[in-house]
Amino acid sequence: MRQKIVTVAGPTASGKTALAVQIALKIGGEVISCDSMQIYRGMQIGTAAPTAEEMCGIPHHMVAIANPDEPFSCADYTERAEACIREIAARGRVPVICGGTGLYLDSLLRVSAFSESEKTDEVRAALHAFAEKNGAEALHARLAAVDPESAEAIHYNNVRRVVRALEIFETTGVTKSEWDKRSLAVEPKYDAFMTVLDFRDRQRLYDRIDRRVSLMMDAGLLDEVRTLYNAGMLKDNYIAAQAIGYKEFLPYFSGEAAPEECADQVRLSSRRYAKRQLTWFRRYKDALWLYPDEAGESLASAESLAAQAVSAMKETGFL
Repeated sequence: MRQKIVTVAGPTASGKTALAVQIALKIGGEVISCDSMQIYRGMQIGTAAPTAEEMCGIPHHMVAIANPDEPFSCADYTERAEACIREIAARGRVPVICGGTGLYLDSLLRVSAFSESEKTDEVRAALHAFAEKNGAEALHARLAAVDPESAEAIHYNNVRRVVRALEIFETTGVTKSEWDKRSLAVEPKYDAFMTVLDFRDRQRLYDRIDRRVSLMMDAGLLDEVRTLYNAGMLKDNYIAAQAIGYKEFLPYFSGEAAPEECADQVRLSSRRYAKRQLTWFRRYKDALWLYPDEAGESLASAESLAAQAVSAMKETGFL
């Protein structure tokens, strides 16, 4: 019998943490973060890592477990998260996976159709060398030429993921988007009840993103980025340096932009990222989609949304 888990996905600033906590409170769960940047220490503000107050006493896992200069792959995440699932289940609790990194969630939910063993260091090194010589946009153009679907979902600045997609194609002759489709046909590893947050009025989501960035600035985001920058943790070859909310401030440290200009770029990058996340999550055909703004002027509370989710779990026999 497959292990039961609950997943809470959605775009940035949609209220995933609050919903996951409320669900965990109602069903006796513990939360496992599924955010590729919340795993890093010293990046709490910019990654919107949950505070003790936001956790409401619910244990959270896979947050602040690595240093920003440590390589941490999707495979690393899957291995560690699966261990958390086993430990939580052994305590008689329900694992609640919460986050917006679709690649990590897919890897956790299903056995990948593309084996990690098929990677070749030679191909990867050549792709990175091409990016260094010709630029990230030129590398992204190569991906768009062979796999436009993946190119649409991956920002050109995310060189690591662009390289990964091209590496799959050049190693196997099959595009990453096709491998992703094949992986969806693989038997799921878990009995997962999936929820996705979205907004009927997209502008309301964008307004939430803008407010969140303002709150981050008030909470000391610039100082957090400065600490990482001074410690040498935002070098181009570090994965953490690709995080939205950090790379946008690099022009400030080189004297090319004011802090608020950088903050505006964070807002823009976050809105674009939210759009890509929703494109990714629309593949989850069996998920329960919840809309906080269906209530009208006042957004539905996380508690009421959690009640909807738990009710659906009971109706479908999940609980």
